[in-house]
Amino acid sequence: MPYMPPFAPPANYTNAAEALDRVRTIYDEGLAHLRDAMLRFVAGESLPGRMRACYPFVRVHTHTVSRQTVPANAGLSYGFVAGPGRYETTLTRPDLFSRYYAEQFRLLLENHQIELEVGTSSQPIPIHFSFAENDHIEGTMSADRRALMRDVFDLPDLHAMDDGIANGTHEARPGEMQPLALFTAARVDYSLHRLRHYTGTAPEWFQNFVLFTNYQFYIDEFVRLGHEAMMDENSEYIAFVEPGNVVTRRRGLPPGKAGFFSTLLDGSQGTPPPRLPQMPAYHLVREDHSGITMVNIGVGPANAKTITDHIAVLRPHAWMMLGHCAGLRPSQQLGDYVLAHAYVREDHVLDEELPLWVPIPALSEIQLALEKAVADVTGFQGPELKTIMRTGTVASTDNRNWELLPNNTPQRRFSQSRAVALDMESATIAANGFRFRVPYGTLLCVSDKPLHGEIKLPGMANHFYRERVEQHLRIGMAAIDILRSEGSSRLHSRKLRSFAEVAFQ
Repeated sequence: MPYMPPFAPPANYTNAAEALDRVRTIYDEGLAHLRDAMLRFVAGESLPGRMRACYPFVRVHTHTVSRQTVPANAGLSYGFVAGPGRYETTLTRPDLFSRYYAEQFRLLLENHQIELEVGTSSQPIPIHFSFAENDHIEGTMSADRRALMRDVFDLPDLHAMDDGIANGTHEARPGEMQPLALFTAARVDYSLHRLRHYTGTAPEWFQNFVLFTNYQFYIDEFVRLGHEAMMDENSEYIAFVEPGNVVTRRRGLPPGKAGFFSTLLDGSQGTPPPRLPQMPAYHLVREDHSGITMVNIGVGPANAKTITDHIAVLRPHAWMMLGHCAGLRPSQQLGDYVLAHAYVREDHVLDEELPLWVPIPALSEIQLALEKAVADVTGFQGPELKTIMRTGTVASTDNRNWELLPNNTPQRRFSQSRAVALDMESATIAANGFRFRVPYGTLLCVSDKPLHGEIKLPGMANHFYRERVEQHLRIGMAAIDILRSEGSSRLHSRKLRSFAEVAFQ
C-alpha cells in the first residue's frame, strides 16, 4: 500500500468559495506530503514504500437536460453540462487558478442548482509536478539515486495527459465519469512546466490576452513600451516581466497593493538568463490578469503549435498573431496589412489532432476589434482603410522555400484558394485556438512579394522595420484594449464549442 496523506472523504458544497477551499486543502496537504518525502529521499533516507498523493477532483451529477440559467449567464457558451449524467475533472494549482475555478464552480451551481462534490481522486500527482518554482533538489542526486525514484514516487503518466477531450475523440468507458474540463490536472501541470522551459518566465505571470510574433523587432518595441509604461504612475499596468522573471514595478506602486501579484512583486525580482530561451515571453501585467503577454515564437509551425499547446491550459481570453508575411497579390505594397478571415493549412503539424476537413472560422469579435484598431492607429477610415489593409485568406506552409519548388505547384494551390498572403505560423495558431476553444485572430504585415520579384534587401528591410513595427504592435495592443473593454464573456464564441461540450471555459 502506498503511503499517502490522511484520506479526505468527498464532501458536497453549494458555495463556490467553500468548494475551492476544500480543493486547496487537499492539494496543499498532498504537496506537503510529497515534498517532505522527496527531501528525505534526496538526503539518502530509505523510505518505507511508495510515497503518493493524489489530485483533488470536482464532480457534478445532473438528472435533467434543463438548466436554471439566470439572465446574466444566458449568452455564455460554457458553465453548464451537456445533459444528465456524472461529470468530473481533476484539479491542480488552486493558487494559480483560484479565479478561474471559482468562476467555473459558480456557474455550475447557478445553472444547475446542484451540489459540487469535492474529494481526493485516484490520479497520482507526479513527483516532478510537486516541486516549487525554484526547487532543483533532484540535481543533487547521483544518476543511480535518480533511477530509484520510480520505485518510490509516481512519475508522469502520458496516458493521463493526452488531448483526447480537446480533440473530440475521448469516449468514456461504461461507468466512467464524463469530462468536466478540457484538460486533466496532470496535463495542466505538464504544460506549466513546459512554459517555464520554453518562455523563461513563470506561468503565474501570463496574462489573459496573448500576442505572438515571429520577429524579435516586435519584442524590442514591446520591451520599450513596457518600460515606458512602468515610468507612468497612472498606468493601468502594475509590472513588466521579462525572461528570468525579471520584474520592473510600476513607479509608485506600494508594496502589497497588487492583489494576486503582491507576493510575486514583493519577492525576488528574478535574474536575467545567460541566454534567451527558445520562445521568450514578456508580460505587461494588470492586477486582474487582463494584461498582455507577448511571445516571440520564432519561425515555423512547430514552435507555433508547441507554445499554444501549453498556453492553452491557462485558458486565456484570446490570442492573436502579429507577424510578417509574403504578399501574394500584385496590388499589395510592402507594409500593407492583411486581416485573415480564412486559412489554408499546409503546415501539417496539426493534421493528426485536427483533420484538414475541419474549417477554422473567423471570429467576428476579434475581426472587428482588429479592424477598428487599424483604423484608430493609422487614422484611415472607410474606403481609405482598404488602401492599406486587405481582408482575405492566409496560407501557412511548413516549407520556408516553397517558391523554389518545381512546376509552381504551391503557387497554383494558393491561387485556387484565393490566398492573399502566406506565412509559416498563423494557420497553426488559429487552428490550435479553435481546437482548444481559445478565441484567435491574425493581423499580418506584408514584408516581401516573392512572386513579384520584391524581396527585402538590407536597406529596404531596415526602413520597413522602422516604419511599420511600432505601428503594427500598437494596433495589436489597441485591439486588446477594445476586447477588454467589451468584456471577456463575449469572446468565448459558441462557434468554438462542440455538440456535447465540457462545462469549464
